[in-house]
Amino acid sequence: MTQSMSGRGGSGRGYGLHHHHHSALCCLSAAPPLPGDATPTTRPMTPDPAAAAAAASGAAVAVEGVLHKWTNYGRGWRERWFSLRDGVLSYSKIRAGAGGAAAGEDGEVRLIGSRIGGARRTEKPAGVVSLKVSAFRESKSDDRRFYIFSPTKTLHLKTDSKDDRVAWIEALILARSVYSLGSLSGRVTFVQCNVSISTARLRDRMYQEGLNENLIQECEQIVLSEFSSYRKHLKRRYEDYLSLFGSCRHHFEEGKDASITQGALTINDFSSSRHGNFSEYSTTESDECEKNDGGELICEEESTFFDSVDYFIESDIRSSTMLSGQEVVDTQTQDSSDRLPQVRRRTRLPEPTEKEKGISLWSIIKDSVGKDLTRVCLPVYFNEPLSSLQKCFEDLEYSYLLDQAYQNGKMGNSLMRILKVAAFAVSGYASSVARPCKPFNPLLGETYEADYPDRGVRFFAEKVSHHPMLIACHCEGKGWKFWGDSNVKSKFWGQSIQVEPVGILTVEFDDGEIFQWNKVTTTIHNLILGKLYCSHHGTMHIKGNRQYSCKLKFKEPSLLDRNPHIVQGFVEDNDGNRASFLIGKWDESMYYSNSDTFKVRSADQLKGASLLWEKNKPAPNPTRYNLSSFAITLNELTPGLQEKLPPTDSRLRPDQRHLENGEYEKANAEKLRLERRQRMSTKLQDNGWKPRWFEQDTEDGTYRYKGGYWETRDEGRWDGCLDIFGEFTET
Repeated sequence: MTQSMSGRGGSGRGYGLHHHHHSALCCLSAAPPLPGDATPTTRPMTPDPAAAAAAASGAAVAVEGVLHKWTNYGRGWRERWFSLRDGVLSYSKIRAGAGGAAAGEDGEVRLIGSRIGGARRTEKPAGVVSLKVSAFRESKSDDRRFYIFSPTKTLHLKTDSKDDRVAWIEALILARSVYSLGSLSGRVTFVQCNVSISTARLRDRMYQEGLNENLIQECEQIVLSEFSSYRKHLKRRYEDYLSLFGSCRHHFEEGKDASITQGALTINDFSSSRHGNFSEYSTTESDECEKNDGGELICEEESTFFDSVDYFIESDIRSSTMLSGQEVVDTQTQDSSDRLPQVRRRTRLPEPTEKEKGISLWSIIKDSVGKDLTRVCLPVYFNEPLSSLQKCFEDLEYSYLLDQAYQNGKMGNSLMRILKVAAFAVSGYASSVARPCKPFNPLLGETYEADYPDRGVRFFAEKVSHHPMLIACHCEGKGWKFWGDSNVKSKFWGQSIQVEPVGILTVEFDDGEIFQWNKVTTTIHNLILGKLYCSHHGTMHIKGNRQYSCKLKFKEPSLLDRNPHIVQGFVEDNDGNRASFLIGKWDESMYYSNSDTFKVRSADQLKGASLLWEKNKPAPNPTRYNLSSFAITLNELTPGLQEKLPPTDSRLRPDQRHLENGEYEKANAEKLRLERRQRMSTKLQDNGWKPRWFEQDTEDGTYRYKGGYWETRDEGRWDGCLDIFGEFTET
């Protein structure tokens, strides 16, 4: 049923591991198999006693050999000399004749493969991969090929024989089991350092004071006892830190490393046998994955993918994922969320009750070239089930950045505070990718509230003017307030729409520090021909009232640009000295660095760059509107909410609600009715109508929240609110 690897010639000799001949990949486990693990295709294997003893003792796994590495389409497969030592896999170019180190010249190194004699490698490695944060996968279409996935690259490798591949995979698993990050808590022990203390100075001082020998010895024993007690305490703390480190392993490997590689790996659907279905990898090199020698792309839906940590330290993971009864929370994205009330919100929109009918956009707006698009009436087909008021709150999806900025400033780190504010200002654009529909234009006096205790924020917005169209908003968070008003001017130029935001956004922290910035220009392209997409371009100035300010440049796209959506900028102090630099993409992530980012095209090319913000994963059910998981919750009527809302809230707008439910005929009829009513808004505004919850500042003309909404909501008194969505009679 099993055959020993010791009988495979030069392949994997000395390991004594076993391989099941039916299995796509050997499954090794240091822990006892779970019930149901052993199946005809996956059977837990155990190393022989010699290999187990080597792993337990931390003996070095040293392997070398020649592998074929995929380079590119021009050069194809190239032979490289691979060396596995101390949990690190390195590879070098092979040189014929003199000029390099001889293959296998180290006596303790085991060689894999038959094509070794006479090969000489270059002294300098061409690449290095740490097995601590790597995973491996075998090809199902070629029994000689396998892949190594690391945070920075994907290696596509091929051996000379099937047995050689098995030997390499087993060596990689064994090496990682010894040097794995996750196994630290189980294998690293407290180092017994030869540290001693001397009581000679204490003894001499006591002699000077005239103390007798017995008292001196007693004092020495007290000092030594205290030192021993401190050392034991230090050892316990050391072990606690190891336990904590092990419990955070998944956050470290799947969170931070995934952000560095921009979503290189996604691992789903783990079964009881600890095998995962490999879903997707999209790094630059991995595009060539599963290509045969002729360049044909082979897609494998069910590939054997494994992370060797899951085999060797599963019992450690189960025991260390809980620390002191509390689940470890990633503070980067969920600051103190375990102390906030959790609210259950929906994850998808209702299923549509009708089938949509496509409409030609050009047939509707062809006569509107050069006009203000806010005055053009479009069918409900071109709307998404959100209002512009709700879109304002969508810009606060990453409000945790302001929570972190408040804490940074509170601890005296003013530079990190403005960096977080800059990341927040950019993050508001992340949800605009592939959003083909426009939000509903709110009616005069329409409002929207968002009370999200699970995020620690409370938001309110109101349409305060019809022409010009002005929306004012106010939000309160943990240690900060955010407010602003926006006037959008849009022009239609045939193939594109250009949107110019007018207005200032402000964040004020509880300690008095204020930051203000403007939004950049947005252009919607390919309205007539091609795929619809939007771009953001221009310069954003973030001005602070204390030490720092920031300037961000949103790069304008071009036809030849292969790296779109770039944002670059810098933070400078009051004297004009640049304190830090920023780079990223408004639809992906933002980084900061001490190096000048204008000399590079992406954060990947910048050494020492640190992550500030990363976009959340897309919604599993985005519908044709391509809404984010956060946006899907904005129009939801949670249980008991409707009774508390004023009659002006966007959630109660009938055409928007019908569109969300997929009732398109009703939505169109209601939209036409409300647009007829909207025409009365100008007359209403000319007759002295004033917004109820905001007032205009006499100095700068901006609208500021004057208070009272949440108090009125608690009392349930909406007597002064107009029924703006109800029936009306024209006079």
